[in-house]
Amino acid sequence: MQAFFQFTVEGLTIGAFYALVALGYTMVYGIIRLINFAHGDIFMVGAFLGWTLLITLAGTHLPMALALLVAFAVALIGSGALGVLIDRVAYQPLLSAPRLSILITALGVSLALENGVLLIYGPGFLTYPPLLSSAGFAIDGVQVSYAQTVMFIISLLLMVALYLFVQRTFIGTAMRALAVDQDAARLMGIDVERIIQITFFVGSFLAAAAGVMEGLYYTQISFFMGFLLGLRAFTAAVLGGIGNIPGAMAGGLLIGLLESYGAGYISSRWTDVFVFLVLIGVLVIKPTGLFGERVVERM
Repeated sequence: MQAFFQFTVEGLTIGAFYALVALGYTMVYGIIRLINFAHGDIFMVGAFLGWTLLITLAGTHLPMALALLVAFAVALIGSGALGVLIDRVAYQPLLSAPRLSILITALGVSLALENGVLLIYGPGFLTYPPLLSSAGFAIDGVQVSYAQTVMFIISLLLMVALYLFVQRTFIGTAMRALAVDQDAARLMGIDVERIIQITFFVGSFLAAAAGVMEGLYYTQISFFMGFLLGLRAFTAAVLGGIGNIPGAMAGGLLIGLLESYGAGYISSRWTDVFVFLVLIGVLVIKPTGLFGERVVERM
């Protein structure tokens, strides 16, 4: 049982990262019915922005805690702005085009981001400064580091903040209106294009938060890191019910736990097999996911 709870701690940590990225998939799909395959690469760009700022600020006289805060904030805002730019340049001109056109464009944006980072930073792994210690506490023999605790709490706070934002604010109400009927929302005076841009900003903001935290937690990043994590986060969104925000949160945590248990009890080489078998199983048995999707539509 001690090993089970230790795997649970590890699974919840990485699952929180998956949940943050899955929220971007589910928000964009809920509003414009697009599977944004470039979203995992926004996560990767956020990690690289955080690394760049930390390395740059490390040579200054700023306290490391302040440097980390500045790097975190700039990476999140910069990634959010990148998400808005991608929407305006690549997606909005195609919103009235056939769904296949915008889906292919999303794949093209994903490849452009990956290769752009490859050209700028090179193909090798980059290492985050070792800012997180392994210190922590034990509960009945289960080791929990302070870094894991803080990252999990930050992730939960971001998820709760998003839920309250969508449920309690005017912009959140407008997002939910667009998810139901864009034409009716436009007739009610809602600026549809602006709300879509805000959606991309928020989703990219959360993905970058996961990227910086994963970089700090695992210390190594690469230009290809967004591909597999993006697929796992997409699986989490489908598992929870794509278009459903609480479902994406729960799906991310469940995928993280499944990955941790699979690596711990069987082999880490089989984790991707388990995750994508879950994706296939959900699509075959319950396509609407555990919590149900907002709208059922064939892509």
